[in-house]
Amino acid sequence: IAAIAYPNKAVIYDLLFRAASEAMLTIAADPKHLGARIGITAVLHTWGSAMTHHPHVHMIVPGGGIALDGERWVSCRPGFFLPVRVPSKLFRRLLLSKLTEAHAAGQLQFFGDHAGLSEPRAFAKFLAPLKKKNWFVYAKPPFAGPEAVLAYLSRYTHRVAISNSRLIALNEAGVTFRVKDYRRNGEERYRTMTLEPAEFIRRSMSCPRASTASATMGCLPARTPRPTSRALASFSPRPSPRPNPADPIAPMRPLQPTGGRRVHAAAGA
Repeated sequence: IAAIAYPNKAVIYDLLFRAASEAMLTIAADPKHLGARIGITAVLHTWGSAMTHHPHVHMIVPGGGIALDGERWVSCRPGFFLPVRVPSKLFRRLLLSKLTEAHAAGQLQFFGDHAGLSEPRAFAKFLAPLKKKNWFVYAKPPFAGPEAVLAYLSRYTHRVAISNSRLIALNEAGVTFRVKDYRRNGEERYRTMTLEPAEFIRRSMSCPRASTASATMGCLPARTPRPTSRALASFSPRPSPRPNPADPIAPMRPLQPTGGRRVHAAAGA
């Protein structure tokens, strides 16, 4: 999808935001999982560690949400937010469905090797293998507090394509730098890459200086309806009520301004 996203940035980046947020909001609202309206802060990142086009969305989600009746806070289980396989499958279905709709509406353009994808049958054939592949929504462990959240976000909203700390050497062979291979685990994930100077400059120049595309969704936006806004405002620091073991959902727990569980999830095209 990244290949067709490059000439269709505005459309596909928007679909990426919509599909990822819709998947998370839908699964979280399901009573079988969390049964709450969560909030999301999402940031678009358009390149990978090797400075190649790799659009994906990073999301920071509180460890819980507003109950569907808007009256109380619903906390997730300690160390667990949502089963990642469920939003992964929903995200796949939503993004592919939205791409098909955008194509039918004539919103996508194709050039070069992909010019033939303008035909509906060719585009459907192009998407068909993606429906059978396993897609992954990656979730990281909770953050250490609001300072860590802001620091993490800032690395994606105020960063250059590559930092000086990742540069290793510049010699006759080219420019050598450190990259991270997310398909591998352990020590194999970190390796080095050497590019000819011209290709290194091309990649670094093609990456935007910072990702300015960000959004808040769910119960976080300023346009949140007043009843939910009151519910959020009611989470002032005070002793937490003792949970009722007979209640499957714990009673409202105050949202502490100096901490709290958060989940970081990433989904990409």
